[in-house]
This record gives sequence, structure tokens and C-alpha cells, in this order.
Amino acid sequence: MTFEELGLKSEVLKSLKELGFEAPTPIQQKAIPYLLGANSDFVGLAQTGTGKTAAFGLPLVNNIENHAKTPQGLVICPTRELCLQISKDLEVYAKFLKVKVVAVYGGTDIRRQMTEIRQGASIIVATPGRLMDLINRKAVQLHEVEYVVLDEADEMLNMGFKEDIDHILAGMPETRNIWLFSATMPSTVRRIAQSY
Repeated sequence: MTFEELGLKSEVLKSLKELGFEAPTPIQQKAIPYLLGANSDFVGLAQTGTGKTAAFGLPLVNNIENHAKTPQGLVICPTRELCLQISKDLEVYAKFLKVKVVAVYGGTDIRRQMTEIRQGASIIVATPGRLMDLINRKAVQLHEVEYVVLDEADEMLNMGFKEDIDHILAGMPETRNIWLFSATMPSTVRRIAQSY
């Protein structure tokens, strides 16, 4: 199978060609066509290193409206390092689209991140704690979010972010799609999946 067969926009395929991506991995083959076509939630289980970021990142940048100024996509992940990696990957996938990606995480100037969001963010990639800070400061509006990705959901719950995730998801539109990606499916992750 090739990426062309999955139904991605030509702009996204162009960035994949530049990256030298040739064939989708098994999780990408299953996830991408489904996430492009279905208006529903999704649970993807795959080990780290199997291409999960592209499995959710490619359909995410593909589905976001060009020039969107308020967040339509939200990716929540457990660590600053992963947050930076995902946002870099999304920027590369969206290179030929008008989609602005903003990374927000702790340990750095929150005011700079607030300014970046105010200037327009189509997709926000965030750690739960910093996202909660921004929500509490009314610096992030999530009322137009259509796609929420919980990446490394098992790790986030192991790190004690369940309350933050519950609070964040409770403040979103009913119509949003939640895409949960995890290496394992412990009972805590299963409960999040069943609740939302």
C-alpha cells in the first residue's frame, strides 16, 4: 500500500515525498483512511516507534481548514519532549498547507505561548498541566476544536494527569472527535475511552 491510496490531500502527499516516506506502517494503514473518512472517535493501540505520530498527524493536518485562526485540533501528550517532537512533525506534514501549529508546555515563558496562540493557532500541541494553566487564564478557547488527540494516553494517566484530562475534555464541544493513541490498554485508559 502507498500513501497515495490512503486519501490524503496532494499538499500532504508532497510533504511526505520530501520526507522520503514510501509506505505506511500497519497502524498508519488502518488509522489514516478511517480518520480521514469517519466523523467519530478512534482508539489506536501500537507500540512506540511504529509511526503513531503520522497515523494521527497526517489526517489531523489534512482535516484542518486552511487559515484557521482558532484551534480546530488539539494534541495532548505527557511530556515537553514529546510535545516538541509532535509539533515539529505536524509542521513538516503541513508544510504546504496554511495550518499553524503551536506547542505549549511547562518550563518556559507562558506569556510567549499566549502571544503565539493569540496570533492564531490551527492546532495546539500541549502537555496537560500547561494547557490547564492556559485554560484557567482564558488564553485558550476550545469551543471550535473538532479533533482531540490523546497521545501516549497510558503514560499521561501513569503520570497522574487524569483529572486534568477529564477537565479539558469536559470543556469541549459534544461534536468533537477524540482519537486516543496508546501503547497499552490498562483499565484507566479503557475508562477514559468508555467515558468519552
